Amino acid sequence: MSNTNITTVANTGDRIKITLAILVVAIGIFAYSFFSDLNVYARVGIFVGSLALAGILVWLSDLGKRTLGFASGSYNELKRVVWPTRNEVIQMTGIVFAFVFVMALFLWIADSLIDWILYGIFLGWK
Repeated sequence: MSNTNITTVANTGDRIKITLAILVVAIGIFAYSFFSDLNVYARVGIFVGSLALAGILVWLSDLGKRTLGFASGSYNELKRVVWPTRNEVIQMTGIVFAFVFVMALFLWIADSLIDWILYGIFLGWK
């Protein structure tokens, strides 16, 4: 068994950016609550602006860049997926329904047989 630990330690600049992003969101929430006498659109604008600023700060950090790279790679993989045709979906759905029906019939017969053997023959309750 390998004893290696894979850890990524963000540098100080990235930690400061993420901390500032969290602080900006907290300030946006506070401003939304504190300025209750303002128009609701202005309050929502302040909050959305704080979210946008926090998003930009996170995007500029290494974590944000890695997250965007992961999202881009995931989207590229999604484009390569071969989706089934309508006929294939209908056929597979029919096979699943047939299998479920056969299994339900089998389990009903097995349950009835066990019920008849246990209660009818051994215990004589029926």
